Amino acid sequence: MTDDNHVIERAGWAPVRHFAERSLLGLLAVVAAGLGFGALLLLVRTNWSPLRRLDQSIAEGMNGLVAPHEGVVKVITTITSLGGRNVLISVVVMAAAWLLIRRRPRLAIYLAVTGLGALVLDPSLKALVGRVRPVVDDPVAFGGGNSFPSGHTLGTTIVYGALALVLLSATRGRWKGWILTAAALIIVLVGLTRIALSVHFLSDVLAGWLLGLAWISITAYAFRVWRRETGHVTPPVTDGLEPEAADDLKPAPAEGPVLPHPWAKGAEILVSWVFTFGVLYFLGYAVTRWNPPFDDAVPRWLQTFRTERLDHLSWLASKAGDTHAILLICLVVGPLALALWRQWRPIVFLVLTMAGEITLFLTSAAAVGRPRPAAEQLDGQMPTSSFPSGHIAATMCVWVAIAVVAMPRVRQWWRWIFPALAVVMPLLVATSRMYRGMHHPTDVLGALLLTACWVGALYVIVRPDAHAETVSEAAHEAQEVAQRRPVAA
Repeated sequence: MTDDNHVIERAGWAPVRHFAERSLLGLLAVVAAGLGFGALLLLVRTNWSPLRRLDQSIAEGMNGLVAPHEGVVKVITTITSLGGRNVLISVVVMAAAWLLIRRRPRLAIYLAVTGLGALVLDPSLKALVGRVRPVVDDPVAFGGGNSFPSGHTLGTTIVYGALALVLLSATRGRWKGWILTAAALIIVLVGLTRIALSVHFLSDVLAGWLLGLAWISITAYAFRVWRRETGHVTPPVTDGLEPEAADDLKPAPAEGPVLPHPWAKGAEILVSWVFTFGVLYFLGYAVTRWNPPFDDAVPRWLQTFRTERLDHLSWLASKAGDTHAILLICLVVGPLALALWRQWRPIVFLVLTMAGEITLFLTSAAAVGRPRPAAEQLDGQMPTSSFPSGHIAATMCVWVAIAVVAMPRVRQWWRWIFPALAVVMPLLVATSRMYRGMHHPTDVLGALLLTACWVGALYVIVRPDAHAETVSEAAHEAQEVAQRRPVAA
């Protein structure tokens, strides 16, 4: 063989040799994961009897252990939801948005491409194999589609594994171990819950783990090759995919104490909560005993305008104030605010606002015990009393808190959208709740008082606008610097 052939051969094996030089153990792990998945795929496709019997016996045994215990089933169902498609897509989208805001497009692309692999691999392999799900005597959960591999396990392994590789860049020392442990714990628990719920066989879950490991290993290596081709060093995997992004990935690298003198602040918050509850209880007690005539007259009057179309529109407006919608708004606004302004103070303000709202609503509703209006109630029997309106209070609190946080930090004209939403959204929800016969006008007044007292007290105690101008200027300067920086960096 000539020297030229030697050069060609060495060049062809350069990627594999580079990977092996950096981590021989990692190369062996990827190969082992790929071979393990291939072996399971072959055994399932050929319907190998020993594996089939083992899978079925484990499914029946787990069903017998879990099915009689309703509380255990609820806990397992909650854990398994961490691997649901909607949750995983939301995690990838929010993490990618965070990275784009922090001017790290490489990492955002890595997360998007890696997560997209889970969306493609899962249905493709399920259609190819066509394995039916376990059949047990007392099913506690049901899964759609085929069984092999476990989509929850595959998606969890890929998404949380890739996210851990990204977050390793922002941490040092023992925190790296915590990140890897947390990701591994979620991945393992979600896989085990699929077996415990008897919606997947053991081999389905093992295949999801193995294929997920192989996929994130391949995409991580491709990312490292991409870096090397643009002239960047390839750090050890334990340093993350992009170590130079450490400052950009830290949530609030230069922020001081969020709540100085926390014990004193905690006492102030507690006193404010008790004061707000007292105001709500006094008003609720008064309107329940007095029962002003207009309180029932307004819902009955709105009832005369009901049509099928308005019923549907009112249902949509009412849903904008329910627990799931408000929680979704907080889960979106919180990370984006932290990414933009690099401050925990607005997040603490938002969290305390919503935590206080839900506890004040539940306790005052239980204490007052006011019946619903004397009108046809489109939403049926509700578990809580009428005063105050939880939907309206939650809508007011969340949009007012967002406006309080955003106004001093956004310089553009569109910042006025936030106070407009703080007025329009509660009006829509309040109108829909009274139209649907679920609340009196004084229930709306109770929600307004809850918002005014609680959010006003937190504004004075937490000071969510503290250092807002400084943060806004720093963010603006950081954005200008980032725009001048090459994207490859």
